[in-house]
Amino acid sequence: MTKQSRLPSNITARIDALFAPWAKPESPGAAVGVTLNGREIHRGFYGMADIAHGVAIDENTVIRIGSQTKQFTVLLALMLEAEGKLSMADDVRRYLPWLPEYPETVTLHHLAANVGGLRDFLEIMILGGLPIGAPSTRALARRIIAGHRGVNFRPGRDLIYCNTGFFLLSEIVEQVSGRSFNELLEERITGPLGMRDTRLMRWDSEIQRRLADHHTRGPDGRWHKAQWGLVLGGEGGMVSTLEDMKLWLANLDAPKVGTPEIYARMSAPGAVINGIPTTYGMGLVACRYRGLTSIGHGGGVAGGRSESVRFPEAGIGIVILGNTDDMGPFSLARRIVDILLGHEQGPPRAQGAAERLRKAQGLYRAEESDDVFGIAFDKGEPVFVTNMGAMPIGQTEEGAFMPERGILPLEFIPRDDGDIDTRWFGSERRFRRLSDTALPTSPSLCGRYADPATGFAAEIGSDTERTVIRLSTPYGIWEAELEARAPDLYLALPRRIIADTEPPPVSAGGWLFTIRSVAGGIVLNDDRTKQLMMLRA
Repeated sequence: MTKQSRLPSNITARIDALFAPWAKPESPGAAVGVTLNGREIHRGFYGMADIAHGVAIDENTVIRIGSQTKQFTVLLALMLEAEGKLSMADDVRRYLPWLPEYPETVTLHHLAANVGGLRDFLEIMILGGLPIGAPSTRALARRIIAGHRGVNFRPGRDLIYCNTGFFLLSEIVEQVSGRSFNELLEERITGPLGMRDTRLMRWDSEIQRRLADHHTRGPDGRWHKAQWGLVLGGEGGMVSTLEDMKLWLANLDAPKVGTPEIYARMSAPGAVINGIPTTYGMGLVACRYRGLTSIGHGGGVAGGRSESVRFPEAGIGIVILGNTDDMGPFSLARRIVDILLGHEQGPPRAQGAAERLRKAQGLYRAEESDDVFGIAFDKGEPVFVTNMGAMPIGQTEEGAFMPERGILPLEFIPRDDGDIDTRWFGSERRFRRLSDTALPTSPSLCGRYADPATGFAAEIGSDTERTVIRLSTPYGIWEAELEARAPDLYLALPRRIIADTEPPPVSAGGWLFTIRSVAGGIVLNDDRTKQLMMLRA
């Protein structure tokens, strides 16, 4: 499709059909806007902002945009850099000397590009027994970050999505400017653009006019209100409306605030790893879909998912703001593109690809690390599964596949021998298939373990015929069940919340992290926390 192409017929009905599962008076849903060459071609409101009081979502409904906040944080930092108040090449410890001395210098650019290697403080909070729903403070988050000198990788050598980087960047922005994040935001971005309902809302408990409730499925399968207790900042704390985010996308196309040069920096690869450019720039993700460049960012919060994305070559802009965590706006935006381009809806796959993936169903572990992923089917469609959840699978070439996720450029190739080969930024690894069922737990695993440097401790023992790990830190305690899938590797599974409710299945990403048994200790690993070792006490 070019900017001059004619649109297919019935696009409104077909986009409405995508969101039909949420277009009910007893369901949360989404506000959706689609533009073509700056002209609105679809506007849809699906589901309820407030189920209890029968308030429907509309153009004025305020919804959390989660990690879409990151692009605004980076823009503010680049504006301050243009004024000589900071440099993206600076060591982060120049501004925040309370940080530990990392093995190598971590710069502001590393933070903005998700290549700093720091551990994600939100993951560390959860692993350390402080649920995201429990009240906490920014001061506590600083103490947690300061307690982790260990890193996931050397700066610039890999990419792992990391909220810590944008937490620190927003702290620096406030520090060097002498202004609050909201003051800077309104003065430099939202005020000039007329984004009157867009701001940083630090607490989920705040009172905000026209704010939607945010929803998740409870253990009983019914809708529950979702809320976090932590204090949010430039890593993911903003709220907005459909109208405001359309103004923002229009500004990215024809800047009224910022400059074309700044936005080009934000969308350019943030690093080159093993000769391969990253899809994550600085606060924006640039990847390809059906031959088109897409530039945007998504967001996920308690009970909310969102996506704002442009396809510049086709003149397409899409905003999806959802007040539920059971939708995938990244994929839904691509289904809208399918409709506009006249393609069959779904990630591109050749005939026979689904059957190849069906034969590959199962869990896999990297040969030389503890990274684990799975291939499963959900409602008849193949999905790629990690401990962060499931995502659709597209095909990149004959026999090769990739999760439909802009910042996860993992290409995988199922082998005839039952293993899977992968390519990640030019690095090739083989993943071995794990057991499809639980194996016996080694009695030697039981015991106490600790890492004095981070304050993490673990106690592993038996509880009613199940092996249980109790993780503890100075700020909390957390329990999970361990299930062996290899002689040395255990999946940590959530415990039942109520007696008659099963936790999520492993095939749907229902594991929390992995534990590997090593000589003298254990190693904890998940998607955003790598190689956290605790020695036997």
